Amino acid sequence: MTARPPTNRPPHADDRSGPPAPPEVPATFLPATPRQGRPAPEAPPASEAPPAPEPGGLPRLPGRTRAPVEEVPLPEADGAEERAQEAEPTPPAQPESVRPEPARPGPVQPEPPQPRRSSYNAPPTPRAPRPERGAEPEVQAEPEAETAPAPAPAITNGNNGNNGNNGTSHNSRGVRPAPPLDPGERARLLDGSYHDPHALLGAHPVRGGVVFRALRPYAREVAVTARGLRADLIDEGDGVFAGLLPLRDIPDYRLLVTYEDNEVEVHDPYRFLPALGDLDLHLVGEGRHEELWRALGAQPMTWQGVTGTRFTVWAPNARGVRVVGDFTYWDGTATPMRSLGGTGVWELFLPGVGEGALYKFEITRPDGTHTLRADPMARQTEAPPANASIVHSSHHTWRDEAWLIHRAGRAVHSSPLSIYELHLPSWRPGLTYRQLAEQLPAYVADLGFTHVELMPVAEHPFGGSWGYQVTGFYAPTARLGTPDDFKFLIDALHRAGIGVLVDWVPAHFPKDDWALAEFDGRTLYEHEDPARAAHPDWGTLEFDYGRKEVRNFLVANAVYWCEEFHIDGLRVDAVASMLYLDYSREPGEWSPNANGGRENLDAVAFLQEMNATVYRRCPGVVTVAEESTAWDGVTRATHHVGPSGFGGLGFGLKWNMGWMHDSLEYMAKEPVHRKYHHHEMTFSMVYAYSENYVLPISHDEVVHGKRSLAAKMPGDWWQQRANHRAYLGYMWAHPGKQLLFMGQEFAQGAEWSEGHGPDWWLLDPSYSAEPDHRGVRDLVRDLNHTYAATPALWQRDTEPEGFAWIDGEASEDNVFAFLRYDADGGPLLAVSNFSPVVRHEYRLGVPNGFTVWHEALNTDATRYGGSGVSNPDPLKAESVPSHGHRTSILPVLPPLATVWLRPV
Repeated sequence: MTARPPTNRPPHADDRSGPPAPPEVPATFLPATPRQGRPAPEAPPASEAPPAPEPGGLPRLPGRTRAPVEEVPLPEADGAEERAQEAEPTPPAQPESVRPEPARPGPVQPEPPQPRRSSYNAPPTPRAPRPERGAEPEVQAEPEAETAPAPAPAITNGNNGNNGNNGTSHNSRGVRPAPPLDPGERARLLDGSYHDPHALLGAHPVRGGVVFRALRPYAREVAVTARGLRADLIDEGDGVFAGLLPLRDIPDYRLLVTYEDNEVEVHDPYRFLPALGDLDLHLVGEGRHEELWRALGAQPMTWQGVTGTRFTVWAPNARGVRVVGDFTYWDGTATPMRSLGGTGVWELFLPGVGEGALYKFEITRPDGTHTLRADPMARQTEAPPANASIVHSSHHTWRDEAWLIHRAGRAVHSSPLSIYELHLPSWRPGLTYRQLAEQLPAYVADLGFTHVELMPVAEHPFGGSWGYQVTGFYAPTARLGTPDDFKFLIDALHRAGIGVLVDWVPAHFPKDDWALAEFDGRTLYEHEDPARAAHPDWGTLEFDYGRKEVRNFLVANAVYWCEEFHIDGLRVDAVASMLYLDYSREPGEWSPNANGGRENLDAVAFLQEMNATVYRRCPGVVTVAEESTAWDGVTRATHHVGPSGFGGLGFGLKWNMGWMHDSLEYMAKEPVHRKYHHHEMTFSMVYAYSENYVLPISHDEVVHGKRSLAAKMPGDWWQQRANHRAYLGYMWAHPGKQLLFMGQEFAQGAEWSEGHGPDWWLLDPSYSAEPDHRGVRDLVRDLNHTYAATPALWQRDTEPEGFAWIDGEASEDNVFAFLRYDADGGPLLAVSNFSPVVRHEYRLGVPNGFTVWHEALNTDATRYGGSGVSNPDPLKAESVPSHGHRTSILPVLPPLATVWLRPV
């Protein structure tokens, strides 16, 4: 790790313009806490100002004054050298590398901490040029075995009388040149193309002692310190410092690195064993690591008694990988990673690097070129457009135990589920996660929704989008705060009794050259066949679901959101594009599967594995498929084979896209024309129980020229609102769960805008039409509360016995009447009149045994903005057969309204 950037280093290709911010010096490069016998520098007088930075250069880093430590004799001091000299010829004189410590000035006033640089590609702050190095010392060939020095004793504390000041012991003959590196290995090490830098760097026993070697570009000197010993290593050029010390064992040592104007004492990263266990590597290699985020990425930890961060990344095609970050001034020369066998995983433990550090991986591609990449497993990122990864460790304390217990004990399919879908950054523009936690739970709970569906969540480049081009699959978007801030929001929703679903996008990813595309120089996360990799609609790349490591990356990601963030459900985007090889492709642009079909068998296997894993590990969590075709068995269990020969995909719920399109098409017609489209409202019941459905009026239906829900309706403003209310009443009574996008709950007339979000001003009492919009919102509140209190509307959503038509053929009247039943046979009668005509005494057959019915909800009520036509008195069943029932009632049907009737 370099403690200072070079002045002659050219800016990176991605360097940004503008004045650079001075980087903060991480703890790794600051002097360590003084040990016993080495007092801390005395503080200078308060009147002294911190030293000014050099013109155009870095601020002067805090210096240190060497203080005496207990004297420790080198092995030669006890006679080992004399015995060795008697057994071998006197070698040529070596360069003096261990010498008496020169006098140094007094303590240097430490400089106040500098702010962290905001991004990896800000240009490095220039500094004074590094002085020219002298010629490399001549490397003495290692003596033959018969002339090798006798084994040296271990380092012991004591006074050898070398300097008489009780300071660091010195001996001019204690450090000899290290055996030279193989030129090819040395070149690859310096170029970042070496697979095992730990074999070259660090400390290694050899014949004659222990070789210490460090790679510290821009350093003037590097010394080894251990239990009072200080031994200066020999500068071999190119930032390589090495030396052979006549030691019997490798001591617990540090590196004392001297730069132009300061020196720092650090742990050597290359003295640590791999911090990733064999079991983790085995599971990664098998593609079965269900907690992959604990094995890969940046993990703050204590390793071999030292605190730091373990960096790991999967890059099997790379010739070499180096960690770069603000702690290396974005120069990775000194921080190459090691390859851990055939798994393709690279690892490096960096002492002193902790939470908040910015980092990336510098990858040497197979062709020898270099690329800087964000960590695919990063759990925190910079806020876009900056894109560095951030070392993160969670400190959130969850307080939602009661919610999780409740969630695990209920079946989603037979429970009320009413979802409020919202775009987090624009719901209340400018609010952070923690500020949203103060407003969103109360608003949603007041309206009676049982769940929210949040979008976008995972990090993505363009803030004005739905967030479906993900670049940070394991990181909540930093636009609104930290991962712990996002947990705080989820916790607040849970404690308010609100479940949380998030949009999850395993279908594709963007081509940004700092993210997943050709991550290590070759196709890796994407399919190797270009025709299979490129998504024809969105300019993105499709995942290679047939590669076990890629499948593991996505399956573990689904588990990650559910376990680490207590997410209650995943709405999986664009499932249809995953399932079909010919999706949006013309003949000749795709190849059939091994069976000659158009199904993507790898994607099918992935979705089955993902669903099975999530349901096994996360009790009470539901997965929801946005799937727009007639694929058989989307919500069927994976082990149940259907007519098509496939096992089910294993989802819990599926968006009913057919119902949404058909019903909106019907509602967009003028009432006089609706009788010709009557079947579009009844057709959904032909297949209503083929899957477990959600009825979505989602974000996709209120943007890009499709108009808001209210604006889709025909007629004048009163009729538009009446149609809007009647449609919501019909939707809440129809079999299936409900989903409504923000802004539609108060009949917003404009399309959604990422810039200002919902038109909250419509609810301002000073606005003349405010009662109209507030009335619609009051209706949504009553729909949700009545729905939750009426088991007939949700208890048998997936059972055909829970539904029965009363009249589905009244096309001339634009009337739809049907019954919903709870588990005990208790009914609710829903009647929708989609004509602007009041229908008095409209006879409807009702089940026998229920003699009195009353109006439970009427969307034409005046408090909702309606005309007030209603059934104020109980309706008595008459012994007049109708619609296949022996008894019937005569309600009045309000214009453009839905009425719910329940027996008393």
